[in-house]
Amino acid sequence: MQATNKPAAGGGYREVEASRQGTARKLAIGAGLASLAFAGFAIALIVTPGNGVEVRLALPTTRSASASPMPPAAEGERPLEWVAAAPGRVEPRSGQIHIAAAIGGNVAAVYAAINDRVAEGEVLIRLEDREARARVAAAEAEAATRKRERDAQPATAGREDARKAEDAVYVAERAVSAARLELDDAIFADHRGSANARALSGARNRLADAKEHLRLEQLALAAAQAKPNLPSPNRFEAALIAGRADVTLAETMLDRTRIRAPIAGTVLQINAKVGELVAASPEQPLVVIGDMSVVRVRAEVDEQDVGKIKVGQRVFVRTTAYPGRDFEGKVVEMAPSLALPRMGSRGARRPTDVEVMEVLVHLDGAVPLLPGMRVDAFFKR
Repeated sequence: MQATNKPAAGGGYREVEASRQGTARKLAIGAGLASLAFAGFAIALIVTPGNGVEVRLALPTTRSASASPMPPAAEGERPLEWVAAAPGRVEPRSGQIHIAAAIGGNVAAVYAAINDRVAEGEVLIRLEDREARARVAAAEAEAATRKRERDAQPATAGREDARKAEDAVYVAERAVSAARLELDDAIFADHRGSANARALSGARNRLADAKEHLRLEQLALAAAQAKPNLPSPNRFEAALIAGRADVTLAETMLDRTRIRAPIAGTVLQINAKVGELVAASPEQPLVVIGDMSVVRVRAEVDEQDVGKIKVGQRVFVRTTAYPGRDFEGKVVEMAPSLALPRMGSRGARRPTDVEVMEVLVHLDGAVPLLPGMRVDAFFKR
């Protein structure tokens, strides 16, 4: 009996192994069926060039096909007040005007200081001018000699009116030059504290009157020269005209030793000291000036948002310098074409870069923003 039980025992072992393998197959099949039960749970990995990996979860829903869609925003959530945003930079109404020296030389005097309010044409910096003054004196002496020579000769028939008008214009030009130098001296005296406001105001008024008188004399000269069949000047008259032109050139060189304000505004930067040697280079401005009566923002709107912007649209501006504060304004100007962005360095140009449209925004009232500040402009609906 024992001999017959041994094979039976071996056969039972094989039956147990076969039963275990069958159980494993059943478990595998069950796991597959369980995974099919979650067929409504799908994970889609979408990878696009230049973007990160986006994971979308599609969960099964019990909503019927006739159910209404979900609202765009949760209940109680406020919609956005703006339709487009753009980076910008603060600047004066006139922009920042960089003034460089027209000629090289040593700085003789600095009349202006940072935050000074200056008038149009007011001298800000004076270079050494002894050589320029000497050339003006020499040219004026030569012109006076040529005038005496001309007056000693009979006038050319038909040029009497033109001759008088030329003399009147020359006298008016000398008056303007003298009034301008007087104002420069008054400004220098005011800078030292040795002049009063009345003297400075009087010098400005005399310069304005001299310029107006010169304008009228130039109109009279133009009318005299426009007469038909006007004869050409004789040799002495031509010599005097050339001598007076030399005076004008010498005075132009003298005026270039003065760095003047091209507009009325506020001095933002002074980059000159007395005794320094400066060069005639636009890359080295001596003065930066701007009209701070209105502060504006120059924003760069992406081309995809161009259709959302219009003149008169309300804008609010934010900056990290004043957290929690909004500065209101409106669009006053839009560029007629797109251009490359200039707000900071963007590195090498890439195919995905977009061009921008420059938009000027005038801010309301007096704001504490300073020229050069970086801001974010938000264009309202």
